[in-house]
Amino acid sequence: MSNSSDGRFDEMDIELLRCVESDFDVSLDTLSQQLDLSKSAVHYRLNKLKDAGVIRSVTADLDPLAFGLDMVALTEVSVTHEQGYSETIGTDLADVKGVEQVYYTMGDVDFVVVSRVQDRSQMNAVIEEMVAIDGVNETSSRFVMDEVTSGADVVDNLPDAARSKLVEE
Repeated sequence: MSNSSDGRFDEMDIELLRCVESDFDVSLDTLSQQLDLSKSAVHYRLNKLKDAGVIRSVTADLDPLAFGLDMVALTEVSVTHEQGYSETIGTDLADVKGVEQVYYTMGDVDFVVVSRVQDRSQMNAVIEEMVAIDGVNETSSRFVMDEVTSGADVVDNLPDAARSKLVEE
Protein backbone atom coordinates (compact mmCIF):
# COMPACT_ATOMS: atom_id res chain seq x y z
CA MET A 1 0.00 0.00 0.00
CA SER A 2 1.13 3.56 -0.59
CA ASN A 3 3.31 5.13 2.04
CA SER A 4 2.79 8.89 2.19
CA SER A 5 6.03 9.50 4.07
CA ASP A 6 8.36 8.26 1.32
CA GLY A 7 6.21 8.77 -1.80
CA ARG A 8 6.42 5.12 -2.85
CA PHE A 9 3.55 3.05 -4.16
CA ASP A 10 2.84 -0.56 -4.91
CA GLU A 11 1.74 -1.77 -8.35
CA MET A 12 -1.93 -1.83 -7.28
CA ASP A 13 -1.74 1.85 -6.27
CA ILE A 14 -0.33 2.73 -9.69
CA GLU A 15 -3.03 0.73 -11.50
CA LEU A 16 -5.78 2.25 -9.35
CA LEU A 17 -4.45 5.76 -10.01
CA ARG A 18 -4.26 5.02 -13.74
CA CYS A 19 -7.92 3.96 -13.72
CA VAL A 20 -9.25 6.94 -11.79
CA GLU A 21 -7.03 9.53 -13.45
CA SER A 22 -8.77 9.06 -16.76
CA ASP A 23 -12.26 8.77 -15.18
CA PHE A 24 -12.69 9.52 -11.48
CA ASP A 25 -16.43 8.96 -11.83
CA VAL A 26 -15.85 5.24 -12.39
CA SER A 27 -17.81 3.12 -9.88
CA LEU A 28 -16.27 1.10 -7.09
CA ASP A 29 -17.88 -1.97 -8.67
CA THR A 30 -16.07 -1.35 -11.95
CA LEU A 31 -12.75 -0.66 -10.22
CA SER A 32 -13.19 -3.75 -8.08
CA GLN A 33 -13.69 -5.89 -11.18
CA GLN A 34 -10.87 -4.26 -13.18
CA LEU A 35 -8.35 -4.59 -10.36
CA ASP A 36 -9.60 -7.86 -8.85
CA LEU A 37 -9.95 -6.22 -5.42
CA SER A 38 -12.90 -5.96 -3.07
CA LYS A 39 -14.87 -2.70 -3.14
CA SER A 40 -13.78 -2.02 0.44
CA ALA A 41 -10.10 -2.46 -0.53
CA VAL A 42 -10.53 -0.05 -3.46
CA HIS A 43 -12.30 2.46 -1.20
CA TYR A 44 -9.58 2.14 1.46
CA ARG A 45 -6.79 2.65 -1.07
CA LEU A 46 -8.51 5.69 -2.62
CA ASN A 47 -8.94 7.27 0.81
CA LYS A 48 -5.27 6.61 1.69
CA LEU A 49 -4.18 8.20 -1.58
CA LYS A 50 -6.41 11.23 -0.90
CA ASP A 51 -5.13 11.56 2.67
CA ALA A 52 -1.53 11.35 1.42
CA GLY A 53 -2.20 14.21 -1.03
CA VAL A 54 -1.57 12.03 -4.09
CA ILE A 55 -5.15 12.63 -5.25
CA ARG A 56 -5.38 16.39 -4.80
CA SER A 57 -9.02 16.90 -5.73
CA VAL A 58 -11.93 15.54 -7.68
CA THR A 59 -13.04 18.00 -10.34
CA ALA A 60 -14.89 18.19 -13.62
CA ASP A 61 -12.59 18.28 -16.65
CA LEU A 62 -14.10 21.12 -18.68
CA ASP A 63 -13.23 21.64 -22.34
CA PRO A 64 -11.95 25.22 -22.71
CA LEU A 65 -12.98 25.20 -26.38
CA ALA A 66 -16.63 24.88 -25.29
CA PHE A 67 -16.20 28.39 -23.85
CA GLY A 68 -14.51 29.75 -26.96
CA LEU A 69 -11.14 29.80 -25.17
CA ASP A 70 -9.11 28.74 -28.19
CA MET A 71 -6.36 31.37 -28.15
CA VAL A 72 -3.35 30.15 -26.15
CA ALA A 73 -0.12 32.03 -25.55
CA LEU A 74 3.16 31.01 -23.94
CA THR A 75 4.69 34.12 -22.41
CA GLU A 76 8.25 34.36 -21.15
CA VAL A 77 8.53 36.86 -18.30
CA SER A 78 11.77 38.47 -17.11
CA VAL A 79 11.71 40.17 -13.73
CA THR A 80 13.79 42.18 -11.27
CA HIS A 81 15.55 39.81 -8.86
CA GLU A 82 14.71 40.95 -5.34
CA GLN A 83 14.33 38.76 -2.28
CA GLY A 84 11.19 36.62 -2.52
CA TYR A 85 10.51 37.61 -6.13
CA SER A 86 9.81 34.06 -7.28
CA GLU A 87 6.89 33.64 -4.89
CA THR A 88 5.55 37.20 -5.01
CA ILE A 89 5.67 37.75 -8.75
CA GLY A 90 4.71 34.13 -9.47
CA THR A 91 1.57 34.51 -7.34
CA ASP A 92 0.75 37.84 -8.98
CA LEU A 93 1.09 36.29 -12.44
CA ALA A 94 -1.11 33.34 -11.45
CA ASP A 95 -3.79 35.74 -10.20
CA VAL A 96 -4.24 37.33 -13.64
CA LYS A 97 -7.57 36.21 -15.12
CA GLY A 98 -6.88 34.17 -18.25
CA VAL A 99 -3.65 32.67 -16.90
CA GLU A 100 -3.81 28.86 -16.68
CA GLN A 101 -0.30 27.97 -15.51
CA VAL A 102 2.82 29.72 -14.24
CA TYR A 103 6.24 28.09 -14.18
CA TYR A 104 9.25 29.55 -12.33
CA THR A 105 12.22 28.68 -14.54
CA MET A 106 16.00 28.85 -14.58
CA GLY A 107 17.78 30.19 -17.63
CA ASP A 108 17.24 33.22 -19.83
CA VAL A 109 13.77 33.96 -18.46
CA ASP A 110 12.31 33.81 -14.96
CA PHE A 111 8.76 32.61 -15.63
CA VAL A 112 6.83 30.93 -18.40
CA VAL A 113 3.11 31.69 -18.33
CA VAL A 114 0.39 29.80 -20.21
CA SER A 115 -2.67 31.95 -20.94
CA ARG A 116 -5.96 31.03 -22.60
CA VAL A 117 -8.55 33.53 -23.83
CA GLN A 118 -11.15 33.99 -26.58
CA ASP A 119 -9.57 36.69 -28.74
CA ARG A 120 -6.69 39.11 -29.30
CA SER A 121 -8.14 41.95 -27.26
CA GLN A 122 -8.48 39.67 -24.24
CA MET A 123 -4.92 38.39 -24.74
CA ASN A 124 -3.67 41.96 -24.96
CA ALA A 125 -5.42 42.74 -21.66
CA VAL A 126 -3.83 39.68 -20.00
CA ILE A 127 -0.35 40.67 -21.18
CA GLU A 128 -0.88 44.31 -20.15
CA GLU A 129 -1.88 43.11 -16.67
CA MET A 130 1.27 40.96 -16.50
CA VAL A 131 3.49 43.87 -17.55
CA ALA A 132 1.85 46.09 -14.90
CA ILE A 133 2.98 43.75 -12.08
CA ASP A 134 5.67 45.37 -9.96
CA GLY A 135 9.01 43.77 -10.81
CA VAL A 136 8.10 42.53 -14.30
CA ASN A 137 10.63 43.96 -16.74
CA GLU A 138 9.86 42.28 -20.04
CA THR A 139 7.58 39.75 -21.70
CA SER A 140 7.84 37.80 -24.92
CA SER A 141 4.89 35.77 -26.17
CA ARG A 142 4.42 32.91 -28.57
CA PHE A 143 0.95 32.05 -29.80
CA VAL A 144 -0.11 28.43 -30.09
CA MET A 145 -1.30 27.48 -33.56
CA ASP A 146 -2.57 24.00 -32.65
CA GLU A 147 -2.72 21.96 -29.44
CA VAL A 148 -1.17 18.60 -30.18
CA THR A 149 -1.70 17.26 -26.65
CA SER A 150 -3.62 18.60 -23.73
CA GLY A 151 -4.36 17.51 -20.15
CA ALA A 152 -1.74 14.76 -20.02
CA ASP A 153 -2.40 12.02 -17.48
CA VAL A 154 0.38 11.69 -14.91
CA VAL A 155 0.32 7.91 -14.51
CA ASP A 156 0.02 7.06 -18.21
CA ASN A 157 2.96 9.37 -18.97
CA LEU A 158 5.32 7.99 -16.31
CA PRO A 159 8.56 6.80 -17.92
CA ASP A 160 9.40 3.21 -16.94
CA ALA A 161 12.38 4.38 -14.89
CA ALA A 162 10.20 6.81 -12.90
CA ARG A 163 7.57 4.14 -12.29
CA SER A 164 10.27 1.74 -11.03
CA LYS A 165 11.50 4.36 -8.55
CA LEU A 166 7.96 4.84 -7.19
CA VAL A 167 6.97 1.19 -6.84
CA GLU A 168 8.05 -0.74 -3.77
CA GLU A 169 10.00 -3.87 -4.51
